[in-house]
Amino acid sequence: MVQSDIAQLTGECTGWRETLRNFREEFNQCKSRLQQLASRPLSKEDLHEVEHYHNQFHIQLINIHDLKQAIKQHERKVNVETAFSDSQVTDETLADHENLYDQYQQLEDTLQALRQDFDVFSKRTN
Repeated sequence: MVQSDIAQLTGECTGWRETLRNFREEFNQCKSRLQQLASRPLSKEDLHEVEHYHNQFHIQLINIHDLKQAIKQHERKVNVETAFSDSQVTDETLADHENLYDQYQQLEDTLQALRQDFDVFSKRTN
């Protein structure tokens, strides 16, 4: 593996973590918006949805944190391997990178769907 490939791996990791940081900020803002909506008179159905979104935001913020930590740990592993093996990483590390990318994409899809659903709900109850 050549040096530019290592730069690509670490660049991807940095980009994923930045996107996840942005999602974390956005969902913390959504939680605040949800609290404002919950303080209004709502139907029983809307209250169930408030509880659903509260739970989803909590779960997804944990998922964001866990994936960010896994990416950070992977990036450290890449740096250690390249420092001790002439800028090379193992096939296992490359496979781990692909696995993290798949996890990242799945989480991003989930977060975008949650964002869209919550936007519809918040507009409807506003």
